Parts: sequence; structure tokens; C-alpha cells
Amino acid sequence: MKRVRIDFAARSLRRTLFHTPRLAWVLLGAGICLSVPAALVANQYVAEERSFEAELAARNTRAATPLAAQAAVRAPAAPLLTAAQASAVNAAILQLNLPWRDLHDAIKAATPASVALLALEPDAKRRVLRVTAEARSSDDMLAYVERMQNVAWFAGVALTRHEINDQDPNRPIRFQFEAQWRPQ
Repeated sequence: MKRVRIDFAARSLRRTLFHTPRLAWVLLGAGICLSVPAALVANQYVAEERSFEAELAARNTRAATPLAAQAAVRAPAAPLLTAAQASAVNAAILQLNLPWRDLHDAIKAATPASVALLALEPDAKRRVLRVTAEARSSDDMLAYVERMQNVAWFAGVALTRHEINDQDPNRPIRFQFEAQWRPQ
């Protein structure tokens, strides 16, 4: 038989609280426990936003003041680097920012088996790559220089010097050329 609830008492807050299911109380407690940290985090975000707005307003005020007033407020600072030091730093940065991998790959792809690369010397300021190599014959040397002229990386290739190595029994031709690379 099914249980029947008969309650003729007048409704009151006390009776409503007494008859509220336990699951409702658990959910109410969990909601309160979750809302407190959320309120604290929201308060923190509001405080950060106010500090950012204050900083932005201060920067806008500084930007709006005339340059003459700003120059009067600031003391003249001593230069951190001399002109010679700055040019040395710029030269080092140019040398470090060379496209090494691309240059090496372009030369490697164009170099046949009959030519041995001995040295690669880049000059970042002039964008020139000086290559020293050895070939078995003068025909191989000229074919290699011509092949380098057809590489898309280089704007101009010029043979600068060549000599025959008489001390070696194979008598290879050691040659040097300069290739000016294009900015990529």
C-alpha cells in the first residue's frame, strides 16, 4: 500500500524548511561554495582592470603633454654606445643574420661531384659569398661557375682567381669565385 501524507497544519516557514528534501539542501550548499570563489575571482579581475585603466590614463596624459615639457622633465641621458661600438654591433648582427642554411643548400645543390668545396666566406655587408673550390679540369671549373650563375639565389657570379696545384699528382685546379646573393 502506498503511503499517504495528510497534513492539515497551516503552512509556515518552519514547516516548509522541515519538508525540503535533503538533495535541495546539498545543492544549495554546493552553489554557495562555488559562488564564493567566483565572486573573489571577479573582484580580483575588476581590481586589475581598474589598475590597467589608471595606467592607460597616465600614459595618455604623458602622451598629451607637449614634447618641450617632457624634455624639460627628463634629464639628458648619456649615450649607451659610442658610434664605433654601434657599428661593430650592427656588423655582428648582420653576420649572425646570414641566411646560412639557404645559401649552403643552394651551393650544395649546384655543386657536381667533380668539384670539391674548400671554403665558404660570406661578407654580409656586401652580400657576397666567396667560395674556394677545386676541380679536376678547367672545363669542370667553368661549367661549375656557369652553373652557379643559373642558381636563383645569386645575382652575379664572377671567377676571381684560379691556379693549378703542381704539388698534387692529379694537378687539380684551385679556384675562387664571388657570388652576390639576392635578398630573400
